[in-house]
Amino acid sequence: MKLKLIGSSAVLLAFIVFSSYTLTSSDEDKNQVLMKLQLQVLDYNHYQPQELNNSFSEDVFDLYLERLDYGKRYLTQADIDRLSVYKDDLDDEARQGNYEFFDLSAEIYLKRIKEAETYYQEILAQPFDYSKDEVFDTDYEHAAYAKDEKALKEVWRKLLKYQTLTRLTNMMDRQEEALKEGDPEHKQKSFEEMEAEAREKVKKVYDDIFHRLSKTKISDLRSLYINSITNRFDPHTTYLPPQDQENFDMSISGQYSGIGAQLSDKDGKITVARIIVGSPCYRLGELEVNDEILKVAQGDEEPVDVVDMRIDDAVKLIRGKKGTEVRLTVKKLDGSIKVISIIRDVVELEATYAKSAVLQSKDSDEKVGYIYLPKFYVNFQNRDGRHCSEDVAKEIEKLKAEQVSGIILDLRNNGGGSLPDVIDMTGLFIEDGPVVQVKSRERKPHVLEDEDKSVQYDGPLVVLVNGLSASASEILAAAIQDYGRGIIMGSTTFGKGTVQQLVNLDRFVRGPGLKPLGALKYTTQKFYRVNGGATQLEGVKPDIPMPDNYRYLEYGEREQEFSMPWDEITPAPINKWVHDGTPYEQVITQSSSRIQANPTFQLIDERARMLKEQQQDHEYSLKLETYLAEKHQREADAKKYESIRQPIEGFVVASLQADLPEITQDEEKLKNREAWLKSLQKDAYIFEAMQVVKDMK
Repeated sequence: MKLKLIGSSAVLLAFIVFSSYTLTSSDEDKNQVLMKLQLQVLDYNHYQPQELNNSFSEDVFDLYLERLDYGKRYLTQADIDRLSVYKDDLDDEARQGNYEFFDLSAEIYLKRIKEAETYYQEILAQPFDYSKDEVFDTDYEHAAYAKDEKALKEVWRKLLKYQTLTRLTNMMDRQEEALKEGDPEHKQKSFEEMEAEAREKVKKVYDDIFHRLSKTKISDLRSLYINSITNRFDPHTTYLPPQDQENFDMSISGQYSGIGAQLSDKDGKITVARIIVGSPCYRLGELEVNDEILKVAQGDEEPVDVVDMRIDDAVKLIRGKKGTEVRLTVKKLDGSIKVISIIRDVVELEATYAKSAVLQSKDSDEKVGYIYLPKFYVNFQNRDGRHCSEDVAKEIEKLKAEQVSGIILDLRNNGGGSLPDVIDMTGLFIEDGPVVQVKSRERKPHVLEDEDKSVQYDGPLVVLVNGLSASASEILAAAIQDYGRGIIMGSTTFGKGTVQQLVNLDRFVRGPGLKPLGALKYTTQKFYRVNGGATQLEGVKPDIPMPDNYRYLEYGEREQEFSMPWDEITPAPINKWVHDGTPYEQVITQSSSRIQANPTFQLIDERARMLKEQQQDHEYSLKLETYLAEKHQREADAKKYESIRQPIEGFVVASLQADLPEITQDEEKLKNREAWLKSLQKDAYIFEAMQVVKDMK
């Protein structure tokens, strides 16, 4: 169960190259040093260094401008034409540490922001005409830049009308509901009063937005530009400015006061990327992955619009003192809008450690073990700290004491982590042998293998995965599949088959005024299954596919720009696992039949198709009557799928006897555990996985 240490020479080589590049001159501008240093590091050490040529320059140009103004609300086509004279020169500028193009783009962008500030104030000063039959298109990616300032102002008019209309119709619906219920505290308002109030609310939103935009730093825009260069190597090669590096270090420390949601910023939208188990929002159960956060309010205060806000600024609004209330206005995947009230608490990463439960059907004494692993965690700073492989080994022993007939290992939404730990963890279920092959730049593949012949658990095994299972999760799932050690269930995984290294750039410079420079995370290796195929782009395809919300949507590594390609190498010889229970083919057939006949999975598949249709329909009517009808239809459709997360009749989920003393002595831990168990009891995927384990005997 121990990782065979191979490939340390590659790490040593990288260190020697870095050490040879030490700046002694203080004459070079700090930003020039930053650009030149990163390019040298990437040229020497990136797995797939890029030739800096006109093609590279054009890609960086397009990527940067797309990120600078994704909604195409500030720059005009005339601005793009003016900047286009540099389109083939960015490679030369980067080599020289020259920022001429960037400086001009920042000057134009900041000027356009000031002009746009006058647009919204003027447009919102007058009522909109809601009888006009026109539409607002949210497909910014394929929209053209406005021809000139006049056309840009028309873009703003439609945007502001759409945002006013959403607020206005919400107010109209609330008033109609209050009248039906005979609410004596409701003060009835005329249409004109509500419309004026809606416009005022939108104006307040943009007052806040432009106040924040007025605080934009050139260094913020420069980081955006630099990352447009680093991301041209691959999407996981990223520059972290000093502040981001601080945030990264804080995330490793493991504790903060907030709600327990990790956010991502894509296409100008702040969305929920992950819910931390045991956190306030997890216990509440209303905030979900891929919810888009529209507004944040402190208690009863007026909400602040976070659309187009910097993600670090949004995080600052969401975090706060323990015991205080934050209200999030979120847009669900189905388009419905919901306000969620959350009481902040101390969020500990301990809540994301491995933990287990016992699953049963009410009409059977047979127990099935369940292990949840949200990430492949490790404490690099403390050798005696927690390792996920050791924790999973302990959970297995506790489950064996419960005399379970099989184990489910849940890697859904697990984005990866420690490579050594995934080797050791795979070794818990197999005899010695290769687990994954790792290839560095211009070097032969190295086989990383489990050297311990002991097998901690040899019973029926199911691994649950989904589209957000990535990296280390894919290594383990692929190894279990290639060895025939168990059955993989769920949906095709993310498809990230690369390894990154983080380096502090301050290590390589000396001289006054150069520090801090920040850090660079860059791709150094690719990994391959023991069968020789890469998980890059392709992911791991489950033995038993299960429908989910994203079944018909395009997502994963293959949708990232400039992802590294799929390839394959020579397979590593292995001794396949001998399964002496029911043949896997029979188990898979039985499960597939159950899934197809299950009303919950039918509903999930139906909802997935609906979400695909909604994604393709990106136009919203700005005519009041039409918009209201479409809004009510979306809300009715969303209500139909509420039954997906209802408790499953006859499904019993319980804590392990070994865990009860620790859980019951702390009220908060008990609440967290009860909330977790209730969530599992509503999970149709886990229930079906339990049936599969029983079939495997």
